[in-house]
Amino acid sequence: MTLDRRAALNGIAAGTLAVALPATSTTARAQAGGTLDQIKQRGSLRIGVTQAPPWFSKDPKTGEWSSGFGISIGKAMASALGVKLETVEVTWGTAIAALQANKIDIQYMLDATPERAQAVDFPAAPLLYYSLAVLARDDLPAAQWIDLDKPSVRIAVPQASSMDKFVTENTPKATIQRFPGNAEAIAAFQAGRADAVCLFHPPLLVARKTLGMGKIVVPKPAKFQASSAALRKDDKAFRDFVDNTFATHYKSGQTQKWYEEFLTGFGLDPKASPPVMKEML
Repeated sequence: MTLDRRAALNGIAAGTLAVALPATSTTARAQAGGTLDQIKQRGSLRIGVTQAPPWFSKDPKTGEWSSGFGISIGKAMASALGVKLETVEVTWGTAIAALQANKIDIQYMLDATPERAQAVDFPAAPLLYYSLAVLARDDLPAAQWIDLDKPSVRIAVPQASSMDKFVTENTPKATIQRFPGNAEAIAAFQAGRADAVCLFHPPLLVARKTLGMGKIVVPKPAKFQASSAALRKDDKAFRDFVDNTFATHYKSGQTQKWYEEFLTGFGLDPKASPPVMKEML
């Protein structure tokens, strides 16, 4: 599979999403019936997508959102509901607003945080797990976080992200460079203006393949957390459906299989990549 290099860099992300304020209107809730009823009436499950491999990837030749973990689980959920999958382009920063405005039904790969929970709901079951990692210069010691905690080490992170918070607390002596988004942080590393870029490991795998430079390290002690999916508030029936779906696919190992399928298609060896199930980390 060949991905447009610029599109890949622009969308390499997860976990750096802006937090929308709680909805000030009842637009979404005023729709006839709950989300499940609307999906069946419409005949489609609408998922938010943005160029962010391995989560979502648009084929530059066809313009189709044809691959990625989010596409795979979206198709499975749509099939279970007896409807088609409908992709709606959003940005990480507008996904929550799109949910509140009833433009999409679910946004995968949004980590559940107390701040986001003010605006949207999350299922109880995790979607997957990932480790915090760095894409670093080949000659930079990075086996442990303490190796990076030096004024001479420049670490690029997306501003106000969970990565920003972590490195600020755990590598306070490092020179932390904050950028608007993941693409800008990665570009700083590519240009040699940063010695390492800190993100969760799956997007870094794609970045490493795209850039053709650097090494990916999960510094010790390993920091991993669950990712989830955002849903409109106060819709228990749909939340229960999503919760059961996530739990079933995770328990069966299908979650890991979907992830490995994308890596293989992208030309990466799944065996050399950290898994997305906590029991395998």
